[in-house]
Amino acid sequence: MSYVEMPGAKVPIRMWTDPSTVEDVALQQLRNVATLPWIKGLAVMPDVHYGKGATVGSVIAMHGAVCPAAVGVDIGCGMSAVRTSLTANDLPGDLSRLRTRIEQAIPVGRGMHDEMVDPGRVYGLQAGGWDGLWERFDSVADAVKFRRERATKQMGTLGGGNHFVEVCVDTAGSVWLMLHSGSRNIGKELAEHHIGEAQKLPHNQGLVDRDLAVFVSDTPQMAAYRNDLFWAQEYAKYNRAVMMGLLKEVIRKEFRKAKVSFEQEISCHHNYVAEERYAGMDLLVTRKGAIRAGSGDFGIIPGSMGTGSYIVKGLGNEASFNSASHGAGRKMSRNAAKRRFSARDLEEQTRGVECRKDSGVVDEIPGAYKPIEKVIDQQRDLVEVVAKLKQVICVKG
Repeated sequence: MSYVEMPGAKVPIRMWTDPSTVEDVALQQLRNVATLPWIKGLAVMPDVHYGKGATVGSVIAMHGAVCPAAVGVDIGCGMSAVRTSLTANDLPGDLSRLRTRIEQAIPVGRGMHDEMVDPGRVYGLQAGGWDGLWERFDSVADAVKFRRERATKQMGTLGGGNHFVEVCVDTAGSVWLMLHSGSRNIGKELAEHHIGEAQKLPHNQGLVDRDLAVFVSDTPQMAAYRNDLFWAQEYAKYNRAVMMGLLKEVIRKEFRKAKVSFEQEISCHHNYVAEERYAGMDLLVTRKGAIRAGSGDFGIIPGSMGTGSYIVKGLGNEASFNSASHGAGRKMSRNAAKRRFSARDLEEQTRGVECRKDSGVVDEIPGAYKPIEKVIDQQRDLVEVVAKLKQVICVKG
């Protein structure tokens, strides 16, 4: 489908979905965003749903301003995927051992490494800039500096919620590795600190929603936020790269006889800010639950823990600010999913996938998400499908 345009106070709201299917609270969030004095465009992806601070699945283009709550508290959250030389025929019938090996190599939930991971010992890791990342930690907000040790030990860890590590098979039988995570606790604390700082500023006192408080260009507050934002985005990128290296090493050891090789990794943020130019204007584009889909850009759009995912290539549609969805998108809240579904439902909906099937992850049940095939179909003018994957192992925190 092409987009549907809804009226907004300052800019129209372009939606790549049927507005009647979007929750009223999410629509109100979008209308509120469209009132911001600095806004130059608002695009809404087909996985749109209500989110804390700002709508998930929204692309907000502003001139001279950025809203930290619109980025979200998991700064730099995103996906990485790589195709291996393995095929489905190389996989054992019982995948429980392989899942256990992955969980032993990559801490999940609130877990962390005993010591900071040595980048020189991580398989395939391109560690250029690693030392600079930690040197620049000295310049981030004083409010989080006491978290340095924790941040170093959480580098290369998964976290919980909708984050995952998967082994997948595509329709041609090739085995892929895929993972989803972000900037862990340090990104969350940086985000919360700056959201609080923005809400105190005089120019934000008249906004219709205090969550939409912004920093404006050429102010010390904006400079401080940009510094910490871009640091956290880099931390998130390294976090995924370290995990992927650890995952590759597990695969190499478990399939030693196959002498596994790996293609070029695909990696993309979906909670972040980028400096981009549209219609001759330099803009700060915030993607919250959206990936960049410029012409030729590879991206990853996952479904849920039982439905599979898509590797896509961007078509460069400037009406969406070169963006696409970041996943299937929730159709019900976590609490609603827990009320509606049971562990038995989870077991049924993840049949054939080696994964947790207990009450602790019922909120991530496939039934709580929109159908990924429909979400892909609604953005055929934004991306083309390169590969369709189905997970055979899903590791959750």
